[in-house]
Amino acid sequence: MVRKLSPMGGDRESTASRMHGPHILARSLSHSTVTDKHGNRWQYHSRSDHHSKVACWGVVFDLLRATPLLRRHIEDGTVFFGINHEMRDFVHDRKKNLDLVLCTRDGSPGSRTLADFADDWELDLSPAERRLLAELPALREAPVGSVLLALEAKACMTAHQRALPRLYDELNSSQRTIHGASESAIAVGFTMVNMATDYLSPDLNKKNRATDPDWSRHNQPRDAELAIAKIRQLPRRSRVEDDGYDALSITLVDFVNDGRPVVLHEAAPAPPPGDIHAYASMIARVSGLYGTRFKDIG
Repeated sequence: MVRKLSPMGGDRESTASRMHGPHILARSLSHSTVTDKHGNRWQYHSRSDHHSKVACWGVVFDLLRATPLLRRHIEDGTVFFGINHEMRDFVHDRKKNLDLVLCTRDGSPGSRTLADFADDWELDLSPAERRLLAELPALREAPVGSVLLALEAKACMTAHQRALPRLYDELNSSQRTIHGASESAIAVGFTMVNMATDYLSPDLNKKNRATDPDWSRHNQPRDAELAIAKIRQLPRRSRVEDDGYDALSITLVDFVNDGRPVVLHEAAPAPPPGDIHAYASMIARVSGLYGTRFKDIG
């Protein structure tokens, strides 16, 4: 359950207690919103980007609340956002679509805001979160000019050990493409790792889901620990000339994918508070980087 917050600016709670993104993600993915070609309704499907969009929305929501300079840039009409923006690595001529970017605009902004996408993507926001959203300046979608921050969200839901090489390569290629296109852009990675022992995979349950479901079984916590260890190997950077993510988080969920509610797993092996891969640490780091790196734009 999301804790009640005092008004923005007068909140004395810890940084971790102010984080809403993981709770929004778990609540929203508890609903079956993805329909496959066989008519099955899923909470999560690897061929849908719904989970990535919801995760990125939550990150931006928390970042807006944590970063006064970003709010000011939005109010001034300096910063906008783009969805599935293609970035091209100038050095190696690679290109990759990033889930969500914060940017300057290259043309007239659209009418849709971050709040509009909460409805478009069927986010399950609490009444308190809707009030907090209404207090924020309206972040608008616009044609992407210069990318200031790029977000990539990935999930490891099943067959953890077999999925790890691809998970690592996709995440690493994202940060390389971001920084190959713009050295100063903040590269942010959000990862979701499944802690559930049982999982209903959409790939294994197409026509047979209702009549003869094929369950995937995980050896937990070992499988999740393998995924966490691999994600921790991703490069991180502390200077703009280095290679790596500027901030990277790991969120654990108990996610069976059969209609049961998704539950955040906050005990071990989840990164503890203060760990560099904890979600709150990621938000705090990105907020600090934005405040120093882009203080002179606008």
